Amino acid sequence: MADPKGFLTTPRRERTRRPVRERVEDWDEIHEQSGLLPLVAEQSGRCMDCGIPFCHSECPLGNLIPDWNVLVSRDDWRAAGERLHATNNFPEFTGRLCPAPCETACVLAINADPVTIKNVEVAIADRAWDHDEVRPRPPERLSGRTVAVIGSGPAGLAAAQQLTRAGHTVAVYERADRAGGLLRYGIPEFKMEKRHLDRRLDQMRAEGTRFRTGVDVGAGLDASRLLERFDAVIVATGATTARDLAVPGRELTGIHQAMEYLTLANRVQEGDLDASPVSARGREVAIVGGGDTGADCLGTVLRQHAAGVVQLDINPQAGAERPAHQPWPVHPRIHRVSPAHEEAGELMPPPPSAGRQGPSPGHSGDIRLFSASTLRFEGDEHGHVHALHLVGVSPDDRRPEPGTEVVIPAQLVLLALGFSGPEAESPLMEQLGMNFDARGNIARDAEFRTGIPGVFAAGDAGRGQSLIVWAIAEGRAAAASVDRYLTGSTHLPAPVRATDRPLAV
Repeated sequence: MADPKGFLTTPRRERTRRPVRERVEDWDEIHEQSGLLPLVAEQSGRCMDCGIPFCHSECPLGNLIPDWNVLVSRDDWRAAGERLHATNNFPEFTGRLCPAPCETACVLAINADPVTIKNVEVAIADRAWDHDEVRPRPPERLSGRTVAVIGSGPAGLAAAQQLTRAGHTVAVYERADRAGGLLRYGIPEFKMEKRHLDRRLDQMRAEGTRFRTGVDVGAGLDASRLLERFDAVIVATGATTARDLAVPGRELTGIHQAMEYLTLANRVQEGDLDASPVSARGREVAIVGGGDTGADCLGTVLRQHAAGVVQLDINPQAGAERPAHQPWPVHPRIHRVSPAHEEAGELMPPPPSAGRQGPSPGHSGDIRLFSASTLRFEGDEHGHVHALHLVGVSPDDRRPEPGTEVVIPAQLVLLALGFSGPEAESPLMEQLGMNFDARGNIARDAEFRTGIPGVFAAGDAGRGQSLIVWAIAEGRAAAASVDRYLTGSTHLPAPVRATDRPLAV
């Protein structure tokens, strides 16, 4: 412990965000970049170096959080970077995108504000890159074994890097034109600038990983050829089947899946398009879905200068404190205000309310409507959506409450309802002969084996929609299983098993 009284004398302070009206005028990351390292060094001194660090158990990667907190507080950044990379291939991703269940499991969180673990993590990672301390680690010798990884999201990338470093020849197949999966086209630039992804991909190429982009395995390339050419195959295609909304008017133009909308916006930032063909500029927008993808849509809508925006959440508004049935160290469901909600609260008018029993706005300045369910869409004479009818629902059984119907204007509707699983009926799955479990995910055993000789499944394709930190953990663990399958043993770490389920709610 660097400072035995740090958690008593030093209050929690997070990274400073740029002013709202400044940051919505560009697509840069939302945080101030100056003054971060002194702030983080001070905050890391709040770590209690607990005898039982519950932050470890809540992190699927088993990050050595107290270790690198102490090292940072002692200004030993290089050693902190080495300790961080020992358990996490991509801390610059998780430090920006993970919801940090480790923080709610911090012992300080029992009765005080937890350590700013996420801020410490991203500061260590960024400083390591800035000081040229993150370098390629090619294997000393090759094993002569080959592995194909299908999908280049966080699970596929983690598995590929681990196996390459173990000496296997690895090829990553990605159907999009660039590698990265949802990290590339699903995450907005203001949450993670793609330069962080690009430099990590450059490191992987220098280590020996080969990338085959623009190859749709199952369509452009028969999956059976991979089984013939490679000693093992990892399916890490993600959970890409988006949930839809079967209500009257769904066929109207102007209603889009969130990932279609976000992909186009990201392609503008990549320089592929001058402007998105699905833009919120000057339109009233309704976002259906209250999760992280909905918040990503919200931040994008604001940067495209919408006339107005409302986000609908069928769930009731959570409380500010953890509920009794979600005790520490469980990651609780509480009311959270993302940076995008902070922006909308300052820039946009509040949404309508149907009264005490109807769809209810969040706290002051919040553009969300809780306990709200979509009844139908209404179109104009050209077949384009122009209004959304919604109703308040009971928090217990989600049944519509009489007399609570509200009509809101909407010339653009974004469906952010999550994902039901991998594309089970795709040519890829059919050619591999893949089986699926009761949840619609790829069936596999605890060692990520699918039952098809040499074929493994990792990440959301086998787990279902989950967190980036789970995807990386599964990629690392699947790599260990593949290495053992190919060589009879492995020295690669396996932080999780395929049968593990998140402790977080």
